[in-house]
Amino acid sequence: VQLVESGGGLVQPGGSLRLSCAASGFTFNSYAMSWYRQAPGKERELVAGITSGGGSTNYAASVKGRFTISRDNAKNTVYLQMNSLKAEDTAVYYCKVRVSSGYDYWGQGTRVTVSS
Repeated sequence: VQLVESGGGLVQPGGSLRLSCAASGFTFNSYAMSWYRQAPGKERELVAGITSGGGSTNYAASVKGRFTISRDNAKNTVYLQMNSLKAEDTAVYYCKVRVSSGYDYWGQGTRVTVSS
């Protein structure tokens, strides 16, 4: 299993970024996917999740209405569209999959910095 995130960077408050997570090594369209983030000095937290078919999503209260998770099962990729970014969104963002054995696989993360 391999998860490779991309799309992070430096953005001004109020700006937007789209993160991507390219997956391989497992049957992508059979598994729910999640985005997590970890800010400096804080624990890793769930940001958003999406079911295997993309029909259901969930979000942390802090990002609801600003972030959108989606997936393209033909491309084995999950996305996180982030709008109206705030300084408190600064973190390393990770995608995760929990496979049928119950093991969690994580990507290496992509850093998002929101600053003027």
